[in-house]
Parts: sequence; C-alpha cells; structure tokens
Amino acid sequence: MRKLKIIKIGGNVINDKQELESFLNDFSDVDTLKILVHGGGKRATELSATLGLETKMIGGRRVTDEASLEIVTMVYAGLLNKNIVAKLQANNCNAIGLTGADANMILAHKRIVKDIDYGFVGDVDRIEKDTLALLLNHKITPVFAAITHNKKGQLLNTNADTIASELAKGLSGIFDVELIYCFEKKGVLLNIEDDDSVIEEINKEKYESLKKDQIIAEGMLPKLENCFESLENGVKKVIIGKPELIRKSGIKHTSLTL
Repeated sequence: MRKLKIIKIGGNVINDKQELESFLNDFSDVDTLKILVHGGGKRATELSATLGLETKMIGGRRVTDEASLEIVTMVYAGLLNKNIVAKLQANNCNAIGLTGADANMILAHKRIVKDIDYGFVGDVDRIEKDTLALLLNHKITPVFAAITHNKKGQLLNTNADTIASELAKGLSGIFDVELIYCFEKKGVLLNIEDDDSVIEEINKEKYESLKKDQIIAEGMLPKLENCFESLENGVKKVIIGKPELIRKSGIKHTSLTL
C-alpha cells in the first residue's frame, strides 16, 4: 500500500501568518501522498464578534445557527481555504481546495437533537474515497475546509478533527494512513499551564483515566475521541503535536495507541 499522510492544522497556527506560511512550506515538502484538513474556528469567532454575533460552544464544539453557518462558510471555504491553496501552489504543491459538497466528497447529516441542539452541524455518513484516491494518485493534494453537505442543498459545519479522522478511516483500506493533528502545543499536556508536560503516549485505558480526572477536557476531548476511532478503523498511526513534527524527527509529541 502507498503511504498517505492526513494532516490537520488548526489552533493558533491558522491565525499566525508566519507560523502558517512555515507550516505550508513544510507540508509542501512532505514526500508522500497527502491531504490537508484545516480548521479556522478562531477566525470565524473573531468575524462573528466584529459583526455583533455571539459564538456559543458546548463541549468544545460550535453551535451553528443560520448566521453562524454563513460566517464559517465564508471563512473556512473562502478566505482560509483559497489562501492556503494559493500558497501551496506557490510552493509547487498542486493543491485543490474542497468542501464536502465538491464532487460529493463528504456526505453528512444534520446532527440529531438529543440533549443539545447544535444547529447546522454535520455528522459524517461517508466519504467519496474512490474520487479522492483518483486525485491522490494523480499527485493532486486535496485541501479540505471543515464544511460538509447533506446532498439536499444544505451545507453543514463539521468539526475539522472529525473530518480528518473520517478521511483517514475511509481511505485506510486503500492506503497506509498516518493521521497527524498539528496545533500550537507540543502534544496533549498533563498540566495546561506547562507546555513541557507532554503526555508522550496515551492508550485507551489511560485516556479514560485522564478524562475521569478532568485532566483532559473541552476541545481536546473530541480530538482524542477521533484519534481512537481512527485507530480502531484501520489507521496505522495517530500523533498530536506542533507543526514541526512533519519535517523534523525527534520532536516531542503525543502518540495514540490502542
């Protein structure tokens, strides 16, 4: 099987022009097949505040009403996605910017209301793996914004970590997949105030213990849930850490194992 790296970039790296450019230079040099998935929640929150709209988060996930959906679509699929693609093209990485609606790449449904109504938030049903494989095998690098659709004309805001995980799971039968989550921290931290307190390996049992002790909470919870789902569905390797991971060996990070 050919190796495929699926790399999700988010956090403050997206907001920092120099950090983002440095990451995109490194991403362009990755010599395996690759997919980039990007967030942009901080930029969307900033624009919402500028427009006088409140951003509501529950358990690290954004509640998306109609106005919020318009903003995240503009920011994720427009401003951020196309700027990222343009910079990759400048680095001779032949990238194509996508949402889940493009070529029906990621089909989702509006999250079913149980205890919480998340609004226009999508849960992924399937990915179009054959079309993705066609792009990858023609050396075209997909760059996904965190927007999906329901094939009934409705766009849906979908967690970027989840999109990366679903892509990894769906393509694991075709490629040897490594999933990498990059953000501004060195990995999962034992103490949120100490950037050097990296937990270098987390298995499922340790994760449950960390969660019970509330060492891991809020935004990190859904990320780790996605990591373990990926490992349980054929993904060979999952790591979390700073963007330098993709160009340097020996960088401290968190590895996830079953």
